[in-house]
Amino acid sequence: MSWEHELFALFDDLEGRAAALWEADREAELADRARAEYAAVTLASRLMASRGAEVALDLPHVGRVEGRLGRVGEGWCLLAGRGQDWIVPVHHVVAVHGASARSVPEVAWSPVDRISLRAALRRLSESGLRCVLHLADGSWHAGTVGRVAGDFLECRPDVEPGSAADDAGAPVLVPYAGLVAVQSRED
Repeated sequence: MSWEHELFALFDDLEGRAAALWEADREAELADRARAEYAAVTLASRLMASRGAEVALDLPHVGRVEGRLGRVGEGWCLLAGRGQDWIVPVHHVVAVHGASARSVPEVAWSPVDRISLRAALRRLSESGLRCVLHLADGSWHAGTVGRVAGDFLECRPDVEPGSAADDAGAPVLVPYAGLVAVQSRED
């Protein structure tokens, strides 16, 4: 073998090693990018991709609620269960089962999908449906949603016939921060 062939063989070897090092570095960079991009995925974006699917939500003091994920909004979701609907503030969800592996980034949401929890509660108020408000401390209030304010709602409790309490029927103010779920009730 001539010195030219040896020199070209050496250059080919060096070039192969450089390509292998570049490929290893590129794979590490792609893995870092994938981790960084996934860090931008939110629970709401995963729930948005799961609309229409059967999911289960674990909620504190309520337990597991199952149903079809009907709507996802800004900080809340609507779960249609067996004979009842659940409006759930996402920040109280402990775990989600059955969610899509995909996500829909919030920039791709339509304006209708951006409605707030307050707007959903206003709709519930306008409907006059009876519901149960499940609270973060484990307590609950049964009644109808009255007026919906900036950071709380009024719950008009169900009044038992013949109730003698002075405050019977007086609205209960429920801050959104303490609201775990709103469950519709069948009469």
